[in-house]
Amino acid sequence: MARAIQLAALGRYTTDPNPRVGCVLVRDGQVVGEGWHRRAGEPHAEPLALAAAGERARGATVYVTLEPCAHQGRTPPCAEALIAAGVARVLCAMVDPNPRVAGRGIERLRQAGIAVEVGCLESEARTLNPGFIKRHEQGRPYVRCKLAASLDGRTALATGESQWITAEAARHDVQRWRAASSAIVTGLGTVLGDDPSLNVRLTAAELPGLDPDDPVRQPWRIVVDSYWRTPPQARLLSLPGRTLIAGIGPKNAAAAALEAAGAELIQLPERAGRVDLVAFMAELARREVNEVLLEAGSTLSGAVVHAGLVDEILLYQAPCLMGQAAKGLFDLPGIDTMADRVALEILDVRRIGRDLRIRARPDL
Repeated sequence: MARAIQLAALGRYTTDPNPRVGCVLVRDGQVVGEGWHRRAGEPHAEPLALAAAGERARGATVYVTLEPCAHQGRTPPCAEALIAAGVARVLCAMVDPNPRVAGRGIERLRQAGIAVEVGCLESEARTLNPGFIKRHEQGRPYVRCKLAASLDGRTALATGESQWITAEAARHDVQRWRAASSAIVTGLGTVLGDDPSLNVRLTAAELPGLDPDDPVRQPWRIVVDSYWRTPPQARLLSLPGRTLIAGIGPKNAAAAALEAAGAELIQLPERAGRVDLVAFMAELARREVNEVLLEAGSTLSGAVVHAGLVDEILLYQAPCLMGQAAKGLFDLPGIDTMADRVALEILDVRRIGRDLRIRARPDL
């Protein structure tokens, strides 16, 4: 199963919106077939492993990181392929949270007389697909809030200057997180102040699991902009891939200009005169967005944290000091006592070049 998880991880940059899945077939103590899902619409991990095994699949034990599907989607059901191949036993790390599967694959295999066990390395398998799981279990994507700050927690000077706080190695690392995300979300203030690209600037050769001539998938670029004030000439509107703008205002001339520039507009409910962030995340989940990388200023970052929508904070901290006049990480009004603070659990701390990368999650 550990090998199947390694294989599944090769799909980190390609499978979206599908889950990352790996499969290993073993017979008489020998691996006879392996496979991993690469892209939506292409074969799943199980038929690829079966094809590699050929006749040796009969009587084999199957290790797969996610329950085999039992429905006809863009590809045939994997449970039926395993049955037809004559495998003897299937170990799946976890049940598929997709309501179209949700135990039906396991039931179909057992009906065919195949022994099925569930739960081998389940926690490791769940880490492969946090967004796919969250979308199906809770109706919203997995949200990472990415920030770059000085050692004293400042993200930009009072003038707005922020390029570059961190060094090249950290910025390169951010590109890999972008490449693994379904969407990159920012706010209007960042668009007006920085005119960001919010795209993946790595080549296929720099991303594990891709062949050198493979296209690099560009995540959706999404701007939270209540009243359609994004400039039509903004850089992110001129780049390959989809750009969406989420707002609450009526479709006016400014909205029409953005649509003419190539933006897709999403009208959402409002809360206190701004985009309802809970409704926003629910809409992204409805559009099959699994993982969001939030790259925004202190206002939107603080609002998403305050709404309880951040699953993980990805903080790059540079060895420099920027002073108290510089801008902070989060705008979090209402924290008046230590009891009001937002507690975090540190998941990982490591050095990326000269900078630190801290991964943390809200300690609920």
